[in-house]
Amino acid sequence: MVLDTLARCDRYKPLHPAFARAFEFLTRADWADLGAGAASARRHEIDGDRMYISLDRIEGRGREGARLEAHRRYIDIQLTIDGHEEIGWKPLGNCVQPAGAFDATKDIGLFSDRPESWLSLPAGHFAIFFPDDAHAPLGGRGTVQKAIMKIALE
Repeated sequence: MVLDTLARCDRYKPLHPAFARAFEFLTRADWADLGAGAASARRHEIDGDRMYISLDRIEGRGREGARLEAHRRYIDIQLTIDGHEEIGWKPLGNCVQPAGAFDATKDIGLFSDRPESWLSLPAGHFAIFFPDDAHAPLGGRGTVQKAIMKIALE
């Protein structure tokens, strides 16, 4: 897991072959043109299913309503565009309470475990979650605009 500001994203480009392209997109995006203020999530393909971004404007659920999730095929880069996001985190290996079977079609597994730590992501901050990072988005309160970049492992 990585937590940082978008202004310092260059240091993470070597972590994955697609990160340079992903961070270039995130730093140059015109969020208004992409519909980041829309009430429902919007998906924009950058490289088909290998890299795409979902934009959302949504109310936080609070820490008690945030659920841990994990992915097998994708790395998430979650960027707060506006508002203040809180995301819970726990190593996937420490999650012992699956909340149902893994959904391979949606590439998501949910857990009833509680996060071990909470990350604060004000506007301009991002977090990278790898497949071994369970994360619980929307742990804050209030409206948040965010971008979720999905990057395929292969």
